[in-house]
Amino acid sequence: MKPLREVAESYMALADAQRQLRHGACEEAAANCRKAMEVSRTIPAEEAFDHIGFDAFCHAGLAEALGRMGVFDESLISAERALHYFNRRGELNQDDGKLWIAAVFSRALALDGLERGAEALAEFRKASEMIAERKGDLPGREEFLSTASDSITRLERSVKPGKPAGYKAWWEFWS
Repeated sequence: MKPLREVAESYMALADAQRQLRHGACEEAAANCRKAMEVSRTIPAEEAFDHIGFDAFCHAGLAEALGRMGVFDESLISAERALHYFNRRGELNQDDGKLWIAAVFSRALALDGLERGAEALAEFRKASEMIAERKGDLPGREEFLSTASDSITRLERSVKPGKPAGYKAWWEFWS
């Protein structure tokens, strides 16, 4: 028999975390994401429960909460764990797609907070493109786009463009 209590408790903690994120209660959201993962790990592996996918959902929320709290190194780790799952899955359903976008955006914020500007710029561009292509509802869409746009503008000014691979100056062609 499926351990319904543990499954329900895991999903309730994740739902609480998502609600808390919408209201700005980041510490509580992070705690609930961690709780959701802990409870889900008590579900036996032989049960029909997507442990890897559920952890990715939790890490997407945890990355967002930690990023808002300014804990960028841990936020980056959680975002990358979530993206490992989402990027391998490809096209996801509407709800999973929201978490995928949130994980990309959280990764961009974490990289920016860790002063890894060139990487952050690429991630902000990717997140902006994902948001623009999304047809369904995305809570905080305008805020995401505004933050991404401001960050892209700022990072483009600060990141010095490197020379493309195989670049040679004009005088090098004559030697």
